[in-house]
Amino acid sequence: MIDQELELYDVTIIGGGPAGMYTAFYSGMRDLKTKLIEAKEELGGRMRIYPEKMIWDVGGVTPTLCGDLIKRLEEQARTFEPTIVLGQQIVNQARQEDGTFILTSATGEQHWTRTVILAIGYGILQMAKLEIEGADRYEVTNLHYTVQELEPFRGKHVLISGGGDSAVDWANELESLAASVTIVHRRDQFGGHEKNISRMRASSVKVRTPYTVSQLHSNSGETIDQVTITHAESGESEQLPVDAVIVNHGLKSDFGPLRDWGLEMGEWWAKVSPKLETNLPGIFAAGDFVDYDSKVRLIAGTFTDAVLALNSAKLFMDPDAPKYAYVSSHNDRFKEKNKALGVIDDH
Repeated sequence: MIDQELELYDVTIIGGGPAGMYTAFYSGMRDLKTKLIEAKEELGGRMRIYPEKMIWDVGGVTPTLCGDLIKRLEEQARTFEPTIVLGQQIVNQARQEDGTFILTSATGEQHWTRTVILAIGYGILQMAKLEIEGADRYEVTNLHYTVQELEPFRGKHVLISGGGDSAVDWANELESLAASVTIVHRRDQFGGHEKNISRMRASSVKVRTPYTVSQLHSNSGETIDQVTITHAESGESEQLPVDAVIVNHGLKSDFGPLRDWGLEMGEWWAKVSPKLETNLPGIFAAGDFVDYDSKVRLIAGTFTDAVLALNSAKLFMDPDAPKYAYVSSHNDRFKEKNKALGVIDDH
């Protein structure tokens, strides 16, 4: 039974990363009553892990710090004043007799909506920890799983363990700042973007493969002073002096009760149609959470997902509606906003 105090929304977006924020903006362009719900206490999603990382691949945006891009996306998301709810993890959905949905959070709050767009990325993320006994004691000093600021590493001897995008990116970012950067990876091949890997290999970064970090050593018991790395094939080991250790072993994903909704899902993604429809009518998805044949796993691709998912939601509610929003220069929703910016619109 629907609580009479609940307010009905056209679209409820679950997830406040780049996919969710851009969906909220575009939903406003389509004049829909919009709510965005984020499990954490701030918007940004996975991007919050790397605020000091430089983002190069967003169209029309010059190289920008990830933290700054989050601010711009949030400002854009609020353009049409959607309702934004923070600190609520949605765990259950129930379709009503009239086809609407009641969404329920882990702490019991309810939300009423005509359609749902899932922009939850890889679910609740946790950093994969360094599997060495006693490693956690150094997390308060010089063992890092995220890099919030670059300056603390200036003039330091830094060891990075990992071989994906993040490990390669941090090696490149720190190369000109740190006294030395050594990257240790258990395979000879790295999983980052080709251009970034080439840049790293051509720089002063010391690449040690195939090696793993096998021991941490401390003179004081408070900070790591040396690291033992072990060759993955020969078993030979050596010790390296360090001032800081950065571990980028990937993320562990947990979709929690979402897996009980009846969605067609793999280990990491939900299968969707080319129109970003899930197998559940009225529920759509966008961003890192989705998989389809032409999926582009870049932030730019996430924006396209957001548009496609929202257009599908609009047509689900109103099959006679235009298939997409007019461009901003011809969209009535921007006329008053242009006036506020001092722009004279003669069209």
